[in-house]
Amino acid sequence: MPSAPEVPVPGTHPATVAVAPPCPGPACWAGAPSAARDDDGAFWLAYRRRVPQHAGRGTATVLARAADGERYETVVELPKERFGAESLERPALVRTPAGRWRLYVSCATPGSKHWRIDVLEASRPDALADGATRTAFAGDPEWGVKDPVIRHDGERWVAWVCCHPLAEPGAEDRMLTRFAISADGLEWTWAGDALVPRSGAWDARGTRVTAVLARAGVAYYDGRASAEQNFHERTGLAAAAGPGGGLARLHARGTEPLATSPDGGGALRYLDVVALAEGGYRLFYERARGDGAHELCTELSP
Repeated sequence: MPSAPEVPVPGTHPATVAVAPPCPGPACWAGAPSAARDDDGAFWLAYRRRVPQHAGRGTATVLARAADGERYETVVELPKERFGAESLERPALVRTPAGRWRLYVSCATPGSKHWRIDVLEASRPDALADGATRTAFAGDPEWGVKDPVIRHDGERWVAWVCCHPLAEPGAEDRMLTRFAISADGLEWTWAGDALVPRSGAWDARGTRVTAVLARAGVAYYDGRASAEQNFHERTGLAAAAGPGGGLARLHARGTEPLATSPDGGGALRYLDVVALAEGGYRLFYERARGDGAHELCTELSP
């Protein structure tokens, strides 16, 4: 599938394993990354750790730091119990216009298919563990909400949120992305569907926006065709639906995924992209290994 000019494509350049999975085998993952750069040039990485055993699933959100963007050292671990959650999924690590740090955390409600998104704030990433928790997106009995992409666009806060319909038992894996706006990044207003599945296409069962490149007018997303492909999403590319509309409305580009893994069911998902002040991009994504585990990879795109 052709990509937009100057848009990085995962797998084009050599990848480094930034975080290995905590154990071998299926359902053991390090991934769902969200990255941001500090004032000193270092990279901070928030990701989800998942283990299959001992009521595992998403057991913790981890914050790690690397001066070079590749060799990460764990600084903070936030266990799911910190949020009263049955599982944690993709976080969003964000700088505020005032230079503070926020961590939006995807939290599964125990005993249900419902998800909500909580937020912590602190002056430094290593202080986020001590921040007060409040709910930013509560969801409701009909919708679970998680895996947000959140930005301040210079005028307001904007978010692309993965939404799961809960009304049909057994079909809660379905997903689409909705757009939301906010004055402060804490109280949000829904502003319509941003990207929806396409009937009969490779993304017919779900479309989850994972990163946006506003200047290029594109967004990356996870897609899959069926319930059986849950946890095996591939990465696709979407573009602004019309001139002047920004990325609040998107349409998928092409008939095939942009990027997949050659191993373990093909999963290459949760792509995040950091534009570098010195030029180029650093990519972060979760990739399936041959044994079924998922590793967190990073890749420099000059």
